[in-house]
Amino acid sequence: MDLQLRFMENCRRFTDKAALIDSLWSEIEAKYSEKGRHYHNLHHLEHLFTELDSVKEKIRDFTAVSLSVFYHDVIYDPTSTSNEEKSAAFAVSRLGKLCADADIIRKVSEQILATKSHHPAGDTDTGYLLDADLSVLGKNTQTYTEYTQQIRKEYAVYPDFLYRPGRKKVLQHFLASEYIFKTEEFRQRYEVQARENLVAESEWL
Repeated sequence: MDLQLRFMENCRRFTDKAALIDSLWSEIEAKYSEKGRHYHNLHHLEHLFTELDSVKEKIRDFTAVSLSVFYHDVIYDPTSTSNEEKSAAFAVSRLGKLCADADIIRKVSEQILATKSHHPAGDTDTGYLLDADLSVLGKNTQTYTEYTQQIRKEYAVYPDFLYRPGRKKVLQHFLASEYIFKTEEFRQRYEVQARENLVAESEWL
């Protein structure tokens, strides 16, 4: 998947300044390639787009959702509790440079902030974004195990006695929800397997 081409195509909806678009892409590429990003990297973005492409006809504003994908983890520090707020502010700044529509900027900011808690989405587009972001939870055992290992590496700064209770709290939060996934398509595709994966990890922790 050519992430750069996809990003450029979205940006060209607002500006024809190639140098600006190139600089914004280089910035994104550098952010998602930072040392320590074992999961929240460019492969994660590719995965989200693969999931979202499968329901593209259901998404009303695919441009906004696409830009939310590119910027939703642009700021990622495992020791911080404000990554989403910082990522949203970062996106607003960059989309402002592109002279993007105010409505697009608002949507992107709100969608990025929604990834913080993954509470029920206020609109279906946000629901698809959140579900794509969580779709790894419903993958096969091998893929899920690789994901948990990558996340653990990202949180390597924390010893097990701190990491495990925190991780278990996150898992229990999802398991306590009536549904992990907000949309019917993702629910049918991943809900059952996701719950099996989360229970298995919780028991291991």
